[in-house]
Amino acid sequence: MSNLPPGDGGVLTLTVKVRVSPEPGEFNQLLDLMRRYREALNYSIRVVIESGALSLSGTHRLLYAELKKRFGLPPKVAQDCYREAIAVAKSWLSNPNRGRIPTAKTLRIWLTRGQSYRVKDGYVELLGGLRLRIIGWDRRYDSYPSGDARLVLKDGKLILEVSKHIPRTAKYSPGGVLAVDVNEKHIAVGNSRVELRFETPIKRALRYRLLAEGLQKKYSSSRYLVWRRRRGIRRRVAHFYARARRIVEDWVKKLSRRVVEIARQHQYAVAREDLTGLVKSLGELPREHRVALLMLSYRRLEFWLDWQAEKLGVPVVVVEPGGTSTTCPRCGARLRENGYRRLKCPNCGYEADRDTVAVLNIERKALLEMGGTSDRPDCPADDRCKPE
Repeated sequence: MSNLPPGDGGVLTLTVKVRVSPEPGEFNQLLDLMRRYREALNYSIRVVIESGALSLSGTHRLLYAELKKRFGLPPKVAQDCYREAIAVAKSWLSNPNRGRIPTAKTLRIWLTRGQSYRVKDGYVELLGGLRLRIIGWDRRYDSYPSGDARLVLKDGKLILEVSKHIPRTAKYSPGGVLAVDVNEKHIAVGNSRVELRFETPIKRALRYRLLAEGLQKKYSSSRYLVWRRRRGIRRRVAHFYARARRIVEDWVKKLSRRVVEIARQHQYAVAREDLTGLVKSLGELPREHRVALLMLSYRRLEFWLDWQAEKLGVPVVVVEPGGTSTTCPRCGARLRENGYRRLKCPNCGYEADRDTVAVLNIERKALLEMGGTSDRPDCPADDRCKPE
């Protein structure tokens, strides 16, 4: 059974990833089907967009017979193909900043539950008699109904991504705020009563990025990029970049879960800054800091914080970032530099490091958003507002 708390706030849809392996001798057969599906999907996307046929019935008349005859897709796979094409086309057409017509590059297949695939006795059975042995999966969501799935080939491994529908936990009325301040080296989490700091993985991730950039620089000339034409080097470069992304993504997921669980334990709301405009201001920073901040992927942290909060029923408050690191949390005056990352108020004498100041100001702004008091925290001047 799931260890998620029960709720009555509706339903959430999440994706559970299952590692699968085909039966001996079936891998090439499956790979051929996935390649034909990709060609058929790209063709279908173009037809749907150019014809404007966004309904299932209209698309069925346009594509069903051709997908079976031209690309050799089984009937149910052909239906899944044009269903995915409609979804991709609608998403692209609704984007006001859309560019070129989207194309599928990875090998994947959309699968409809009960028609294109089913899970039985430790195997995933696909239409056409193909069987994939389940190697490992997250058992927490076994008790929840499955929806459509996608079979994806990633780094030579087959992954079945199954959508699950789980109950949405009803949000509680918060009795306080847990503020989150994001920096390059660490994340500060707390309020006027407690503060925690979590180190970011930027050093580990940056190491792999520098290895990739070093290879690109070594195998390049003024005339053309040699590394792009040598498959072994190109794969090595891609491996280093992917490793850096995985380090950050894994850290973001784990940190978001921990922060939200702390907030839920104390019945706090999670308060974070709206960092949408952060990328525009990065051009003013030195390159090394700009690269580190981009790698940290603030938008991913925002996404996973909001997702974990939604799943566990924790309220989220988003505040404007202006002045959170420069305003005195006690009296509201503008702070002055007083050493490395330390600030001091010329008006009331309050002194603290930049991250503590930001946490307290985010907390205050969030309380105002929630309709609470506008009184500023009574923090002592010697930075003792952080308890043990």
